[in-house]
Amino acid sequence: MTSTLQPAPTSEAVKRPGRWLALSVLVLAVLLVAVDATVLGLATPYISEDLRPSGTQLLWIGDVYSFVIAGLLVSMGSLGDRVGRKRILLCGATAFGLISVLNAYATTPELMIFARALLGVAGATLMPATLALIRNLFHDPRERSLAVGIWGATASAGTAVGPIVGGFLLEHFWWGSVFLINLPVMVVLVLVGIRLLPESRNPRPGPWDLTSVVLSLVGMIGLVYAVKEAATHGFSWATLAAGLLGVAALAGFVRRQLTLPAPLLDMRLFRNRGFSGAVLADLLTILGMSGLVFFLSQYLQLVQGRPPFEAGLAELPAAVGAVAAGLVAGRAARRFSVRTVVSGGLASVGLALAALTMLSEETGYPLLGTALLVVGIGAGFSFTVTADVILAGVPKDQAGAASAVSETAYELGAALGIAVLGSIVTGAYRDFTAPAGTPAAAHESLGGAVEAAHALPPHTADALLSSAREAFVHGLTLAAGAGAAVLLATAGAAWFMLRDQRLESRP
Repeated sequence: MTSTLQPAPTSEAVKRPGRWLALSVLVLAVLLVAVDATVLGLATPYISEDLRPSGTQLLWIGDVYSFVIAGLLVSMGSLGDRVGRKRILLCGATAFGLISVLNAYATTPELMIFARALLGVAGATLMPATLALIRNLFHDPRERSLAVGIWGATASAGTAVGPIVGGFLLEHFWWGSVFLINLPVMVVLVLVGIRLLPESRNPRPGPWDLTSVVLSLVGMIGLVYAVKEAATHGFSWATLAAGLLGVAALAGFVRRQLTLPAPLLDMRLFRNRGFSGAVLADLLTILGMSGLVFFLSQYLQLVQGRPPFEAGLAELPAAVGAVAAGLVAGRAARRFSVRTVVSGGLASVGLALAALTMLSEETGYPLLGTALLVVGIGAGFSFTVTADVILAGVPKDQAGAASAVSETAYELGAALGIAVLGSIVTGAYRDFTAPAGTPAAAHESLGGAVEAAHALPPHTADALLSSAREAFVHGLTLAAGAGAAVLLATAGAAWFMLRDQRLESRP
């Protein structure tokens, strides 16, 4: 689709010199965010031991980054459309690197929470800008599909590299080292990006509406906070109030976008069935997968007794599958159809999750590794093609805001998935039968049970750990079954919503 605000691309623009080198810079930005998203989970036990946060503070350390980034993605994507995507990407990357130092050297729980929130602000600038720049760098549809595939493959590789690198660093250095690895990546990104990345923006952007920014931020934070709190602590008046505030703010945001002459997000984009179907598929896919992703590292380390580095390696097949599928997804969608590739990918993820309902404490790695490989392949096909559909369905001038919608669906799906599927795991876990003298903390989490076992006599500790691990695995299999149901239903919905969708074959 060619924007009405810009002339049709010339042959020179279609084959912009240096576009593949420029893509390498964008890949670094994706790597920066993907690695950071995975290392915190590994470092949390060490942070808890050093900073001694309360239970509530520990939750905020883990959640505030996703709260802020979910609330600001659309606003930052729209800001990049206005002030320049290269500018906001390089400023955001610089801030991301510097704030990572603050994370590494935080001395109190309060400072750590503040640093994570600032990192969310910086992170919100990166992902929408990278996809929007791809939309403007690659006018040839086939090249753009490959570029999006490389973009998605890097994100998948980053989620695998994160645990491996993080596990290695935690076994040899202090916990702050997992944040300092962002610095060299940031330096290379900024220095190379200044030279290679072209600037692009909407030539007639209109004002950046601060009221819309506030409504988006309050709405997303209120909604995500309410869902997570309800899943963790049950419903309360405060949780209900936060949820209602979030819904009201988002409703106000949508109403305001429909009346503004230059909105932050053009709601008319959702009239495109392909765009809406791709966004919905991303949200529900992440929702269904997030329970497995969130609890798998605990299963590998606390149930099967693997050290952090080995646990990171064990999750590698998912990234390998996603990388391989992402690189050929565009070609497959053109040969077979968009809905065949997306629905087939989602169905394969659903079947792999269904296989994981057979997990036990003694499950061998062949079953787990095969299931993870299939999950990666299916997700790689689906996410790459839906990202291409979203980018191809909007004018270049709105690429930042549209990309932000895709990323917001990802963040919201992750929050909802961890909350909903996490409540299934937690609910199944809390009621396990424990031996007499077991501390209450052992019923809160498997990590709490492992910690409590250290202070108990050997026979009692063995009985506690056996019951706790059995209950945790039971909860994990229930969550895998629920995730499988969500993915299979999403595959069916995508088959209908993405019918007649085609990826462009020529500029």
